[in-house]
Amino acid sequence: MEFTLNYLGKSETFDKKVMLSDLIIEENKDRKYIVAKVNNKVRELTYEVSYDADIQFLTLADSAAKDAYEPSLRYIIAMAFHNCYPDLKIKFTFNVSRTIGIFLTGNTKIANTAMLIKVRHEIDRIVAADYPLKRIIVPNDEARKIYQDWGYEDKLEILKYRPEKTVHLYECDGYLNYMYARMVPSTGYIKSYKMKLYAPGFLVQYPRPECGGRIPEFDDSPTYGRTLREQHDWAKVVGVDTVSRINEEIFKGGDPEFINICEARQNRMLAELGQLIEDDISNIRLICVAGPSSSGKTTFANRLRVELLSRGIKPIRISLDDYYLRNEQMPLNDRGEPDFESIDALDVELFNQNMVDLINGEEVQLPKFDFKQGRRVKGRILKVNKDEPIVIEGIHALNERMTNAIPKYNKFKIFISPQAQVSLDKHNPVSLTDLRLIRRMVRDYQFRNSPAEETFSMWPDVRAGEFKWIYPTQEGCDYVFNSYLAYELPVLKKYAVPLLQQISKDSPHFLAAERLLHMLKFFVDMDDKWVPSNSLMREFIGGSCYEE
Repeated sequence: MEFTLNYLGKSETFDKKVMLSDLIIEENKDRKYIVAKVNNKVRELTYEVSYDADIQFLTLADSAAKDAYEPSLRYIIAMAFHNCYPDLKIKFTFNVSRTIGIFLTGNTKIANTAMLIKVRHEIDRIVAADYPLKRIIVPNDEARKIYQDWGYEDKLEILKYRPEKTVHLYECDGYLNYMYARMVPSTGYIKSYKMKLYAPGFLVQYPRPECGGRIPEFDDSPTYGRTLREQHDWAKVVGVDTVSRINEEIFKGGDPEFINICEARQNRMLAELGQLIEDDISNIRLICVAGPSSSGKTTFANRLRVELLSRGIKPIRISLDDYYLRNEQMPLNDRGEPDFESIDALDVELFNQNMVDLINGEEVQLPKFDFKQGRRVKGRILKVNKDEPIVIEGIHALNERMTNAIPKYNKFKIFISPQAQVSLDKHNPVSLTDLRLIRRMVRDYQFRNSPAEETFSMWPDVRAGEFKWIYPTQEGCDYVFNSYLAYELPVLKKYAVPLLQQISKDSPHFLAAERLLHMLKFFVDMDDKWVPSNSLMREFIGGSCYEE
């Protein structure tokens, strides 16, 4: 039977199945196309088509291509380490400056320059050899034996939570591994990466879609990196550094105990934070809180207020949203729409003046932004005492420009974000961004009745705003509050899965929904009835004692 394929401005008819890579032999000599969308479903270039289809070939400027390139790079790195150091175990994590971190585990070897040169040389050799990456479908029992033979004990643990009865392994020049992702056709597609020594292991940079398919400049973030390391150490000690170990903790101790262990850690952080503020309260007049979307900022600000009240400190909250400019004064984004993410959308001068006056003990008429009218109106009249620090929370709270009239010693800056260090196995970390996206999706539906499609649609703009306005301000803050809760994905799963399943196959967001569903399937379900009413998790699933 004949079928028609539409691709790269062409329309061709075939009478037998054709491999995607064979359609673009000339166009893809430079290996710029990584995967393809076939009727809106991502396929590897080795996929064979035998039906009518619209085909879009994707480059590294597309996120779906990155989702194949990055795990393929990890595969080659793991292969190179295996070839150079057969007895060495490594673990991948997502790390600072949008990199992949490589840690050496379970051995006495230390990462050094000699190891870096040897492994990098082997990676380059594998890439130059252009070995094919062959997909092999095996039953779970056979996969279990392969994992045992290759010493993949961590993959054995997660296999029992895999609902499918088969596993897609990849073979490359005799090496076997599985990255839970689509892969490039051969090692020669991995043309761009950078690898450097970064104690106690290595860092690997790779092309990013938000950078137009280029490798971003490396921007070291010691504060962020230290928080990731602390989370990694805690997760390892408590036993929640992999999905299978999280599942086992739930089965072993039950929902209430596991929830309480995770909440106790955040309670300890709040107490530590409260002590730091109390110790310097004679100087601190402004407490600035910022973090990326779905970090739990609102609940955190409320819990911090309670913590400070318990120490005789009476904080006053002021919203940056009340300092928006009139609609007609708003800066515009690239689409010509009002850019509410920009700091230039706020009356920075008025905010600074109000803060200075309040700190000096003067009575101030605060503004209140009326979103229906698109302008500021008169708000509350406020005067603060010396034992009443002002808490401001928002996307620009840590930006020095926002509070440039206030001396630095009068400010205490807090960055909040979920810093998870959890993985499916040692070679496959779970994305921090995906975690926040699931939080946001569940919250948008619970409180705004917004479908997942709407959350996906706004997410690129949210991410662009974070890279531009939030992440550059996290370094130099006084405290990083890790809002990640190890039990949260098992709790969020029952809320998120139905929303993701509602996204149709012809939706532009189907690919992202499919990726999240593939990740969530490995977590066991957890009842949320034991989640405390003041938990940050309640900000997303509902039932918070702070809800208005």
